[in-house]
Amino acid sequence: MGNRLAQETSPYLLEHADNPVDWYPWGPEALAKARNDNKPILLSIGYSACHWCHVMAHESFEDREVATLMNRDFVSIKVDREERPDLDQVYMRAVQGLTGSGGWPMTVFLLPDGTPFFAGTYFPPTDRFGMPSFRRVLSAVAEAFSQRPAEVEATGAQVRDFLERPVVPLAAGTLTRALLDEAYTRLRREHDPNHGGFGGAPKFPQPMLIEFLLRTSVRTGEASAQEMAKQTLRAMADGGVYDQLAGGFHRYSVDERWLVPHFEKMLYDNALLTRAYLDAWQLTREPLFRRVAEETLAFVLREMTSPEGGFFSSLDADSEGEEGRFYLWTPQELKAALGDDDADAVATAFDVTEAGNFEGKSILHPIAGDASSAMEAARRRLKVIASWNGLMLRAFADAGKVLDRPDLVQVAETNARFLLSRLRDRGRMRRSHKDGRATVAGYLEDQVAVADGLLSLYAATFEVRWLEEARALLDEMLIAFWDDGRAAFFDTAADHERLVVRPQDVTDNATPSGTSMAVDVLLRAGTLLGQDSWVAKARGTLERLAPTAAKAPLAFGRLLAALDFHLGRPVELAVIGAPAEPRTRQFLEVVRSRFFPNLLVAVGTANGTSRGVALLADRPAINAAATAYLCEAFACQAPTTDPVELDRQLDRVLSQAS
Repeated sequence: MGNRLAQETSPYLLEHADNPVDWYPWGPEALAKARNDNKPILLSIGYSACHWCHVMAHESFEDREVATLMNRDFVSIKVDREERPDLDQVYMRAVQGLTGSGGWPMTVFLLPDGTPFFAGTYFPPTDRFGMPSFRRVLSAVAEAFSQRPAEVEATGAQVRDFLERPVVPLAAGTLTRALLDEAYTRLRREHDPNHGGFGGAPKFPQPMLIEFLLRTSVRTGEASAQEMAKQTLRAMADGGVYDQLAGGFHRYSVDERWLVPHFEKMLYDNALLTRAYLDAWQLTREPLFRRVAEETLAFVLREMTSPEGGFFSSLDADSEGEEGRFYLWTPQELKAALGDDDADAVATAFDVTEAGNFEGKSILHPIAGDASSAMEAARRRLKVIASWNGLMLRAFADAGKVLDRPDLVQVAETNARFLLSRLRDRGRMRRSHKDGRATVAGYLEDQVAVADGLLSLYAATFEVRWLEEARALLDEMLIAFWDDGRAAFFDTAADHERLVVRPQDVTDNATPSGTSMAVDVLLRAGTLLGQDSWVAKARGTLERLAPTAAKAPLAFGRLLAALDFHLGRPVELAVIGAPAEPRTRQFLEVVRSRFFPNLLVAVGTANGTSRGVALLADRPAINAAATAYLCEAFACQAPTTDPVELDRQLDRVLSQAS
């Protein structure tokens, strides 16, 4: 008979529904039981694609003797971090404060009021790896809670005080380009000149930083900024962190060379990296970058897209009970799949040997010049999260626009309709959707990421309905998540359940922070729609955070991109003409041929389809022909009906950018 998790929609929680542990989902019932029984809470947080979460579940949560200890001494709560990033954020900070590090599975012991007093991550079933066994931890924590309550309460008070402090200390300063230059200088010091990326092992993709580097190369003409970005993108594309067979990126590399991945695949990584490769292709026209972007989108469409148009959140690291089994090869397995000749060619090109490069098997990564052609021959034979969907919605829309691929735009439109019809409730995005249910309240990142994706969908189609939907989401975002008293965004809505502290993390992690995305989207949408109050809120947030971002660029890539947009000269292009009209399409082709990250484009006809778009106001068509108006720094070029002239005007603007 299953436990209480059997009624949940989260795939991760459902994986634990048959445990002998008397699990509760997070909610009033569990918290009330802890208070009424005066028992500590054992909070376990993980997610479906987490390898060590599965290991601990098998070793401990499926063990009846361990379950007996948990059921006797604790109220045990299981949380899916993908559904409840608010809980994950608060308690991960506690874990980091108590232990100096963090990760998943996360194991936190709480007072009945939810205050943490002891924490860790993975605990083994027996004493090993220099760690105490989970059973020993359970016994020690239960004994401390019952026998030394004053000591436990004092520790909890210290942790609560820690959690109430700002996540990062803020530095004062004014918004100048010197902040962008300082951030770039610091980022350059962190760059790995041998293998690309930033820092050492484990090495994570940092697509927000790549966006900042590409913007820096345009803003300053600094060749080294572009080279750092290109080196990193090439190294990832040639490593095992990129799935050379099926496309798509794994979560991170356990080594500094991008060779050995942590095998899970997350939707957000693939969304953000697709955009990074698109930007790099647009700037350099290097074929590798376009190929990786298109292969990644093809992988998402094939393996991570639901029939309804939503994008699934992740693919597990484990296959058939073994980490990475699906992605590892031996020469014999290649021969069985491809035949001797093709197998030998792929093995030579992609480093598949008898010895292997990972635990006796081989992770595919190109080592020979003919790797692409060898793989092409081989290929021929061989839960839905709102914010992550918003990131991928933008990736498909941007790719469809940049690559002139209507099929990708159509995928984006299908996803937008799914999100707005299935995950929106009274103006708010819900967090997740599974089995026809969207029960979890959404967060700042859900609201703003979907709005961001809709802005990109407008830029790909110029259908004003997508702009209106984005406007509605942003209006509601400011009502629910903006605090006028503190002039700041919070990650949970004002009417969200009360936690130990109200979450507010302004730093980027694997995904951009909700605050960084909000600043970026409000700047762009506010300019496009003439919403000066939006721009003012974004500017105020930048003034509060940007000086700190300049000193810690690794944690603020998306905010630095927004600062680059804010400090750059506003460049706006209004095209008066029907989007499908040949001359209008010629104008848009001129734009598509360039990497111009600070350019805003609006398209509409003179008969009213431009309603509500400030960029299109009071701009008539000349002689009833499609007409382009290019403006920068509040001054406009002469309107033109000639795409060649628009090309010249854009060249002049770009040449002056640096």
